[in-house]
Amino acid sequence: MVDSSHPNSSDTLLQNHDAEDHHNHSSLGSTIDKCIGELNWTQLLQALLISFSWFFDGQQTFITIFTDAQPSWHCMDEPCSSASNMCSLPKESWAWDGPIHTSIISEFGLECSSSFIMGLPASMFFMGCLVGGFVLATLADSSLGRKNMLFFSCLIMSLSSFLATFSTNVWIYSAFKFLSGFGRATVGTASLVLVSELVAKGWRGKLGVMGFFVFSLGFLTLSPLAYVNRGFSWRNLYLWTSLPALLYCGLIYFFAHESPRWLLIRHKKEEAVEILKSITSTTHNNLNLAISSLSLEEEVWNADLYSILKIMLQKKWSSRRLLVIMAMGLGIGLVYYGMPLGLGILSFNLYLSVTFNALSEIPSTLISYILLDKFNRRSAIFLLTMVSGISSVLATMEGTIMTRLQIVFELISFSCACAACDVALIYTTELFPTPVRNFALSLARETVALGGAISPVLVAASRKHRFLCYGVFGMVIGCSGMFVVCLPETEGKTFCDSMDEQERKQELLE
Repeated sequence: MVDSSHPNSSDTLLQNHDAEDHHNHSSLGSTIDKCIGELNWTQLLQALLISFSWFFDGQQTFITIFTDAQPSWHCMDEPCSSASNMCSLPKESWAWDGPIHTSIISEFGLECSSSFIMGLPASMFFMGCLVGGFVLATLADSSLGRKNMLFFSCLIMSLSSFLATFSTNVWIYSAFKFLSGFGRATVGTASLVLVSELVAKGWRGKLGVMGFFVFSLGFLTLSPLAYVNRGFSWRNLYLWTSLPALLYCGLIYFFAHESPRWLLIRHKKEEAVEILKSITSTTHNNLNLAISSLSLEEEVWNADLYSILKIMLQKKWSSRRLLVIMAMGLGIGLVYYGMPLGLGILSFNLYLSVTFNALSEIPSTLISYILLDKFNRRSAIFLLTMVSGISSVLATMEGTIMTRLQIVFELISFSCACAACDVALIYTTELFPTPVRNFALSLARETVALGGAISPVLVAASRKHRFLCYGVFGMVIGCSGMFVVCLPETEGKTFCDSMDEQERKQELLE
């Protein structure tokens, strides 16, 4: 629970820590954990403020479901049939059911364009996510920091979405969608890392899950917003989502705190101390004494894409962790994104299936919270991936009873994949030290997205062989979950704040 009623508890911890390390330099991670102490209201409000970025992330990720939808139409002349292909009919023989500006398809006249053109804006958004994930990932670890990365990511995403309302054709609109995806790529990453570095180690997983829950809420708000906006321009939906996001950017800039861990490894002690003073109940004298006793090790490599990859691949422990996390992410992403795409092969109403899948993301977040509280990270991921894999395979079974249960197995598999994704991302923040934490998490999220990019191929192939969809999904996520046994447990462990410190800890484990 939140504890702000014992101002001397952190002082006692610091005194005990000083006694234990009387002949040794204090480590940065253990000192900051003891300075931060128990969760208080300031830390909780900071976590809430930072995690709310996921709300706008969820909205912009799925907004094209409504803005780029194919509107319904009706016939105007007797020879016309609503079952006909509108592109084979004279333009004057049919009309849209609603105003022409309700969708980009009708306003830009894309109804007879190729599927590539109609899907271009959504494709450009995810292409922007891939590019932004690699280009921006290292900036949070190097020059910008966590807070500024979150601010600029949200600003690029929301400003591009706002400017999309002024698009005059599909090409300009697609360009703004690319920029929105480019900015969006690091919103969740910077948010999760910043929250985990502002609170004590016992609360990292519990508060990290909060962002995933807020993401689901953002997704769910699109339906009522689109319903209220029916009959009006698709541009209104972008205005209603981008303007609050721009205001939120101001809140982040003025009220969010930077990570004291990142500030300290960048040798900005004064700023780090000021932030620690504002979020902890530790007395200022003890806090200054604890920070001043630190022996900070400066990394000798530059924090750019090439140098980070090079140093992580050169070290055995970091390369192994990175490859395992990416292998798990690929399997989890295949199911997380592929399950909804394959709903059409099930013997169940498609519209209800999609609704159930959207709603199931909320309980999956609660499952993540419970598992992070009751189980260690490795056991939670192993359990979730196994249940997801078995349920996915069962969804391919035939027969009267099994056919009726297909949607049940699909929902179980999808919910477990969502929860496994949540736990794996939090686990990643704990596996890597501060100088590369944001980059490692970005790679993990990119691998999940890569799994989603592969899934449509299997879904298309399943039209002839059903097992190639859910059967393969189940086998892949089940096998990928087994890789977790190659990773160390991190529950309740202190963050490491340099590659050398992490390597020394790894040598002790071996």
